[in-house]
Amino acid sequence: MSNSYKHFTTQERTVVMTMRDDQCSIRSIAKRLCRSASTIGRELKRTTGGGAYDANAAHLQSQARRFAVRRVAKLDVDSVLFKVVRHQLNLLWSPQQIARKLRALWPDNPEKSVSHETIYNAIYLHPRGELKRELIACLRHHNQVRKPRSRGTDRRNQIPDMQSIHIRPPEVEDRLIPGHWEGDLIKGAGNRSSVGTLVERTTGFVVSAKMDNATTKAVVDSFSAVLNREPAAMRKTMTYDQGREMYAHKTLTERTGVQIYFADPHSPWQRGSNENTNGLLRQYMPKGSDLSIYSQDELDAIALSLNTRPRARLNYESPLVVYTQHITLLQAPTTTVN
Repeated sequence: MSNSYKHFTTQERTVVMTMRDDQCSIRSIAKRLCRSASTIGRELKRTTGGGAYDANAAHLQSQARRFAVRRVAKLDVDSVLFKVVRHQLNLLWSPQQIARKLRALWPDNPEKSVSHETIYNAIYLHPRGELKRELIACLRHHNQVRKPRSRGTDRRNQIPDMQSIHIRPPEVEDRLIPGHWEGDLIKGAGNRSSVGTLVERTTGFVVSAKMDNATTKAVVDSFSAVLNREPAAMRKTMTYDQGREMYAHKTLTERTGVQIYFADPHSPWQRGSNENTNGLLRQYMPKGSDLSIYSQDELDAIALSLNTRPRARLNYESPLVVYTQHITLLQAPTTTVN
């Protein structure tokens, strides 16, 4: 059955009326017309009014609904708002500048403001003619066709040379060998501040990193600083989401020796340890708070508080104790028994 919607035809309504008079079920009518049962049910519900189905009356109601007065677009050519936008375009303002200015002038009146996408749509969806040519000529690039950024493929830079989580070494999944991390950022109020979080998969050991901002450079610098405090034997891999702050992941690998793998989009369960730990960290740094107020020493103290909590999956040992035991084992000199 096609997923595209088609309005009922007069012939189909006649079939519905005849079959309903013969006491046929909704499902049998749907099968006869190759329609879904829910479509037939809605047609009957909105047109019968509790009585018998009348094909002619249903057709007239349908026509009335289709030609009912629709809401006038905000940027209708005859509206005052369109004249304001057109005037500012002629002053060579960009749609973004116009949208921001309108919001600043009338912050509490959404009827007097529009988004820049709405302005672009009003320009490019306008019928061909002198007005459309005038409006496009006001734009900086004078493109005759535009694909809205709200649709289609994201055209921003993608992360280069990503390695998928699906090619990680099997030992990462098993959690038996330590040194494999999961990373993320937690954001403060309005996404204006960030804290980097790292969780070691085997032990649940937590490391937090202060970020001045969420730029690529800040993320690489901060993660490099806190990872390099750990022994080299505990710096094997990190699994991260596809956030663009990890654009320079190869630089992070060069500085720390940690190989970065990327989870699938919209798949937080692939970094479950990190997601759960971020929830615990929110006990100390609630959502909506300013995270820039925390120094690295304060973040280390918060991490220590988590790392000294007993965990059920560690037989109620703390992550700090188990993590330290692994470091001791990895750094112990090997002996050969003849």
